[in-house]
Amino acid sequence: MILGAVLAGGQSARFGSDKALAEIRGHTLIARAVDALSGWCDHVVVIGRELAPAPTLPDWPRPDMGPLAGIAAALHHARDADYETVLTCGVDSLDLPANLPDLLAPAPAFLANQPVIGLWPATAAEAIEAILSGKGRHSMHRFVETIDARPVKCDAGPANINTPADLAAAEKRHGL
Repeated sequence: MILGAVLAGGQSARFGSDKALAEIRGHTLIARAVDALSGWCDHVVVIGRELAPAPTLPDWPRPDMGPLAGIAAALHHARDADYETVLTCGVDSLDLPANLPDLLAPAPAFLANQPVIGLWPATAAEAIEAILSGKGRHSMHRFVETIDARPVKCDAGPANINTPADLAAAEKRHGL
C-alpha cells in the first residue's frame, strides 16, 4: 500500500502569501497536489497544516524544520498504519509525470531536480528520526544519502511554485 503525502508546512516566504491557497484555473495548489497523489495512492494526507482537503498531520518532531519534518511525519504514519511506501510531493509541485510511481519504483527514489518528490519505504522512519533528532545537517541530501535513495532524472521536470512569477508562468503553461 502507498500513502500519499503532500508537504504543506512551509512559510511561503518567497511567495508573499499562503501559496497552498493560490489558484490555477480555479483550483488551489493544495487541492491539485492532493488530487494528483489520490490517483496513485491508497490514501493521501497533508502534512504541516491544520486545514486541508485531506486528513492532516503535523510535522515531526515539530514545525519549521523544513520538508524533512514533513516526510518524517508521513513515514511515521505509514509505518504505524502498515503502509509499505510513501509518495511525497510539495504543495507547490505542479505537472507531476503521469507515470511518477513507476518512475520512482522501487523505493527509495526521488526526482533529482526536486528531491521532496520521492517514493520512500516506511522503514526509513528510523533513519529520518535519527537525522532530525541528532546533530549535524537536517537536510534532504543527508536523508537520501543515509537511506541510499536513487536520484531519478525526469525530462520534463514538474513545476515548482516559489514566487508569484512562478505561478504566473504556470498559469500561462496551463492556458490562462
